[in-house]
This record gives sequence, structure tokens and C-alpha cells, in this order.
Amino acid sequence: MTPNSNLWQQPPAALAPGGAWEKHSHEAQVLHKAGRYAEAIAAAAQALAVAEKTPWPDSSFVARSLNDLAALHATQAQYTLAEPLYRQALALREKALGLQHPEVAQSLNNLALLCAHAGRYAEAHVLYQRALAIQEKALPAEHPELANTLNNLAVLHKTQGHYAPALALYLRALAIREKAFGPDHPDVALTLHTLAALQATCGKPAEAQVLCQRSLAIREKAHGPHHPDVAMSLNVLAMVYPAQGRLEEAEACHERALAIREKACGPNHPDVAQSLHNFAGLRQAQGRSAEAQVLFERALTIREMVLGGEHPLAAATRERLKNLRA
Repeated sequence: MTPNSNLWQQPPAALAPGGAWEKHSHEAQVLHKAGRYAEAIAAAAQALAVAEKTPWPDSSFVARSLNDLAALHATQAQYTLAEPLYRQALALREKALGLQHPEVAQSLNNLALLCAHAGRYAEAHVLYQRALAIQEKALPAEHPELANTLNNLAVLHKTQGHYAPALALYLRALAIREKAFGPDHPDVALTLHTLAALQATCGKPAEAQVLCQRSLAIREKAHGPHHPDVAMSLNVLAMVYPAQGRLEEAEACHERALAIREKACGPNHPDVAQSLHNFAGLRQAQGRSAEAQVLFERALTIREMVLGGEHPLAAATRERLKNLRA
């Protein structure tokens, strides 16, 4: 989203096209897409520094940089760093643009996603609903930004066990993204992957497999075989195969997803914990309880350390570990 132009003068050189702000912002985007998150954070921080120190009456450059930096911190599960940045961006946009502007909805959507990751589901739901109301009023019915909010709200519904509304939202988001971007776009792959996870949860492994394999193919073509998004698709595929008796293929997917995530995100990221938790479930189903216990214990350590002991994901791993030890 391009910052708004000031009506009465051209921005200074640092904020103009081709200037330092655009250079650092673009660099952060490229590094993010490549999965090089620490470098992307550094570049986004440089863009924010340029925006903050360059005199300019339009706050949109600062708000954009705050939003971008917050998103990168959230990707690394650095939620305590991301949240104040998101809230600052939201406040700037509400003041500059009004409460019903699409950029305000974007900030609300991002903040809601963070709250959902932090296990604050009720707060996330309120923020998503506000974002959706703004977008449905201000944007065309098939706008890609609307699909982002629909997909994220669907994920929240699935997490809370509300499968029927989640399915309806996923299908609406998928239709928008396929029409806007074509069938082989990474944003389409995201909805395919999340829809596959829902179908697997609902006991439809065949449908889930088709969706997930399509998602995986798109992501491998777009990003290469070692990108964190590829690991997301592998993780869901690994959850689908056991229902079809394909345990060796599930094991291979778990191992590959875990290796990608550990390399890209570091050993203590929540996505690593997700892979460990799910891999432990497979080991338990295979009767390899000692290995399952080691994996559950490591997943629990990460989740308690990063998300907190009261987070629903930490509680879920703790319960699985308790049942395994019983």
C-alpha cells in the first residue's frame, strides 16, 4: 500500500520515490519473502528511522514503517515488540484518515492476527469484525484486502472449533484470491493450506490432501523448497497422511518441515513447537512413546517460554504430555 501523497508539496528526497525510505522498505520486503527475517527486521527499522527523522506533515510513511516492522517482529513471535508498533500505527492512521478508512482496517486486521497468535481470541474477534465492516463498506466485494481479513477470521473460527463459519469464510477468501491473482499465486496457496487444515480436522483427508498438495506445489515454485511457507504446507500434509495409513510419508513431511523451520526461524520459534508437537503425535500413534515424550517436552518448553504457560497451545501440549505419561 503506497503512502498518501501530500497535496501541497512534494516529499523530501528521503521520502520521494527512489529515496532512502523506499530503498529500505523494498529491501525489507525482499528479505521477508526470502525468509531472511533478522535482516528484514534491520532493513524495516532503517526505513522507520528515515520516516521518523524526516520532517513531513503526512504521517503515512511512519505508519507504514511501523506496520511493516511490527509484522516482521510478529513473524518471529516477538509479540511484545510487535504489539506497541501495531497500536501506534493504528492510532496514527485513525487520526490522519478517520475511523472508516481501509488502511485503518489493515491495521485492525494485523493487530487482530497478533492477538490470535497470543491466544487472546475474543479480542481478536472484535478487531477482525471491525476491520471486516470497514472493508465491506469501503472496498469492492472482491478486493484482495478483504480476502486477507476473511482468511484470518476463518483461521480464528477454526481455532475455536467453529468449523461451519470457518469453511464459508475460507471459500469466500479463496474465490476472491483466485479471481484477483490467478490459481498459482502464493496468497491462493495460503488459503488452500488453511482450508486443507480445516478439512483434515473435519475428517476429510482426501479433500485435505488435494488442497494441501496444490498449496505445496505453488509455494515450492514461488519460494523454493526451503521456505517457511513450504513448511506450513508440509505440516498439514503430514497431518493428513496418517488417516490414509501413509505413516512413512507423514514422517518424511514432519522431518522436512521441522528442518526448514529450525533453520529459518531458529530453534525456539512457535512454528518449531508446532512441528514438534505434531511430530510427537505421530510418534505416539506409532507406539514410539519415548520419542514422542521427548518431542512433546521440547514443544512445551518453547510454547511456555515464548507464548506463556497459560496460552491455549501450551495447555494443549501439556495435556498431551500428561496423557502420554499416564
